[in-house]
Amino acid sequence: MTEIEIRPARPEDIPGLVESSAALFTEDAGQRDPTMNTNWPHEHGTERFTETTTDPNHLVLVAIADNQVIGHLTAVLESPTTKRPVRIATLASLYVRPAVRGAGTAANLVETFRTWARENQADLLAVTAYATNDQAIRFYQKHGFTPATLTLETTP
Repeated sequence: MTEIEIRPARPEDIPGLVESSAALFTEDAGQRDPTMNTNWPHEHGTERFTETTTDPNHLVLVAIADNQVIGHLTAVLESPTTKRPVRIATLASLYVRPAVRGAGTAANLVETFRTWARENQADLLAVTAYATNDQAIRFYQKHGFTPATLTLETTP
């Protein structure tokens, strides 16, 4: 595999982004949340990525190797509110194909996200992970994230 490029997504990357997102849904949410619509990326991903790639409050990054999307990161910048008067950059999704993991691609995506957040005067970075996804939790903790809240769920 050639060198991996991290850059903002372009319109021609959207099919690859949809596939990367679909792989994330299958590998992560599909294994951990039976209520998740794992077809969402194929049903709505093109429209969503088309909107967010041009929105200055969203970050959509791709990791490219051999002219193919091998991973992605999406994020959103939330404005301060009266309830929580800080500007929060939330990492919404991160995925790197299993065959190319371990080469620092995810870390480079997170560092690019961190730079974007600083450039946009974010006061805080946030990310969520499934409580059973120990690998993701360890990865995010390695990159400075610490637990802040816990959501508990049950059926009615």
